[in-house]
Amino acid sequence: MGDRFPCDIRICFIGDSMVNGTGDPDCLGWVGRVGQALKREGWDLTVYNLGVRRETSLQIEQRWLQEVTCRLPEGCDRRLVFSFGVNDTTLEEGKLRVDFEASIACARRILCEAKQQYPVLMIGPPAIADADQNQRIAQLSEQYAVLCAELDVSYLSVYESLVKSPVWMKEAAAGDGAHPGAGGYAELAQLILNWPTWKTWFSR
Repeated sequence: MGDRFPCDIRICFIGDSMVNGTGDPDCLGWVGRVGQALKREGWDLTVYNLGVRRETSLQIEQRWLQEVTCRLPEGCDRRLVFSFGVNDTTLEEGKLRVDFEASIACARRILCEAKQQYPVLMIGPPAIADADQNQRIAQLSEQYAVLCAELDVSYLSVYESLVKSPVWMKEAAAGDGAHPGAGGYAELAQLILNWPTWKTWFSR
């Protein structure tokens, strides 16, 4: 009996359309595929996908705590995974939706508050099929990595792997220019499942 898995793990995945899994014909995205893999391993797991399309870090900041609180009651194993940033780097009328300084400051506030209450991980923003915006995504991802190191929050940068992925980039280009299909999300899910920190989070 000493080899049993922890019971009633509840994870909120908080972010934007990439968390939501937009573009996936299987309606799973990477969150659903990660959850499936953990369930196959025998984990007693509840997954909450709190991804909202087009949301920036500033919009996510306004809602995350209320949405998490009602889904993670006392007495269960409560965890958070954040992933956002692509929408911050989008240009509208020639201006960033959220400039880099404001994006980093917002991420700092979110992560500082979250880690006081829950175990927290952060997944970096992925590449899209736009070379100019990818430069901004890469820059923001690097700054998120520095921030997370400062705050002692484990951070997985996925940009470098996905921008080189023929599957991710081809599917994103064939779709709306940003979101991949099932194959791309499967690749992202595998990056997360292979992440040593993730494996440690789910070790018996």
